[in-house]
Amino acid sequence: MMEKGKFVISLDFEIYWGVRDKRTLQDYGESLKKVHEIVPRMLKYFDQYGARATFATVGFLFAKTKKELLEFSPKKKPDYQDNNLSPYDDSFIKVKETYNDDPYHFAPNLINLILNHQNHELGTHTFSHFYCLEHGQSSEDFRNDLEAAIGISAKYGNQIKSIVFPRNQVNMSYLDICEELGVVSYRGTEKVWFNRADSEADTSLFKKIFRTLDCYLNISGYHTYSMNEVAKVFPYNIRSSRFLRPYNSKLGFLEFLKLNRIKRAMTHAAKKGEIFHLWWHPHNFGNNTEKNFKNLLNILKHYSYLKRVYDFDSCTMLEVAKDLDSHKDKSTMIK
Repeated sequence: MMEKGKFVISLDFEIYWGVRDKRTLQDYGESLKKVHEIVPRMLKYFDQYGARATFATVGFLFAKTKKELLEFSPKKKPDYQDNNLSPYDDSFIKVKETYNDDPYHFAPNLINLILNHQNHELGTHTFSHFYCLEHGQSSEDFRNDLEAAIGISAKYGNQIKSIVFPRNQVNMSYLDICEELGVVSYRGTEKVWFNRADSEADTSLFKKIFRTLDCYLNISGYHTYSMNEVAKVFPYNIRSSRFLRPYNSKLGFLEFLKLNRIKRAMTHAAKKGEIFHLWWHPHNFGNNTEKNFKNLLNILKHYSYLKRVYDFDSCTMLEVAKDLDSHKDKSTMIK
């Protein structure tokens, strides 16, 4: 009997912590603030269409106060060669004292909301939006960071089981640390040269051009994966299939190509009994919000159709991992 196909959604939930080295609050603050409206709306639509999601959340967002943020921060910080990458260097000078006054750096209210929607998973995007392939950080720094993320998440009664590496910087040598600390799945990149995990310095303009083209035209294939392929290595690499690029008004006339590219890959996965993994950031919907939600609804409606016709399943990353694990000896199953 053929495996049922699986539709996986993961969200890189980071607000300002994920863009602080590239954007300012002056030029992007309004879009970031909207995340507090966008996440509840996404949850509403996910529930409406029976879709499940893994919210890979930056650990800083769990804090309710600056004091708590400092208490959970590791004593030994990563010493990035590029100082601009470290959120610690300015001693959180831009961070307000409590979450009530700071929608850019805290989100305990949204975290509680996600946890109350029990169909979804709260994973980690590391504690500090940690860059695993940048010069200056070490495996010890990564371990300290991940332990902090696990610790602050535990205050909410949540166990971290899945990780999405910031900027998709998967450091293969750090996967043993993930396993030791209880992480069972991660999101790797698509198996194509222009999406390979790299440091910022090694991500060339040439690669970025190909990534953009591939968003609209099928240059690299569908990037769906069989359960047998994913089961080969632990922690399980539940690879990305496609990034849901935000609506771009200059390229609005190409939106139908972008959506068709996604929906055809979903259909391929449903027919073949494979995994299709879609991801984005909630703050991507901060500009052109209605256009972006229109696209999301289009995708969710297509999922609903594939569910009816092919029994296509929506799963969190952890649910995929448990499904893989269920075929093993009971003593090794994920708890």
